[in-house]
Amino acid sequence: MDEPVSGELSQEFERLIGDAPRRNIHELNQLERDVKERVYSLLVPDRAFALFEIDREDYRNLYGERVLEFKASPDSTYAIIELREHPGDQDCIFFLEIEDTSFFKIDINFLIINDPHSPRFNTDIDEVGRRTKFATVRRNIPEEIRAMEAGLAPGQVRKGLRMLKYFVPRAVAFVSAMGQDMIIAEPLAYNNAIVFEGYGFNYIRGRRRMEEINEGFQPGGEYFEKLDGGTPFRQPGAEKTVRGRSWAIHDGILGEPWRGIEMYRRVEPAAVCTFPDCAY
Repeated sequence: MDEPVSGELSQEFERLIGDAPRRNIHELNQLERDVKERVYSLLVPDRAFALFEIDREDYRNLYGERVLEFKASPDSTYAIIELREHPGDQDCIFFLEIEDTSFFKIDINFLIINDPHSPRFNTDIDEVGRRTKFATVRRNIPEEIRAMEAGLAPGQVRKGLRMLKYFVPRAVAFVSAMGQDMIIAEPLAYNNAIVFEGYGFNYIRGRRRMEEINEGFQPGGEYFEKLDGGTPFRQPGAEKTVRGRSWAIHDGILGEPWRGIEMYRRVEPAAVCTFPDCAY
């Protein structure tokens, strides 16, 4: 199924909300439930529905189960969209949380796109079932090693579906239809930032830090020298790939937590690359 062009999505958005302007998430959340759900469903790529044979009109799978859910109460400034293959599935196919910022922009807080048929790696919980919170409070090293060896990046519990190329144009068209000029995202890991660069994102803050990281991974650089095999995540040669660098950063090679990176995407894509000639 082909994805709609920006103009088609914008027309559908305008048809649904009518003449009343809806400039932020809080205002969209005031819409009647059916209309609100229809509006937010525009953010889910057609391909996600098609791959798992989910009806875009009633959000039901082949078993008649409704599998697209929304959290967007009228008193909130955020919206959450969860698409699963089956209602009881642990992991979503598509999970999105967007929120109004204090600067009247739309922030992508979380975006997760999983292949539910791929093996799961429990990097999100430790050996006794406690949440790792993206390894900010604890880690599950054995599962992280398994995930890394399977080709996953930090933060992933399953392989992705390569749908970002379909989502980004939708998100840009969506906020444009709201009368806004950009979307904002805070990459949860180094690899996310590099991928966002490839889809036309620029930096609000952190570009110089990204350039310093690239310099540090060059031969003789601070981080290059720490790729000494001291842990499974710091193997020589990791500097050559996005995932290799990202796992080393996840393992603390920077000497500080991964933070302070904020990105944005306008209608016209930027041309930023802080890891030239990278391999994923």
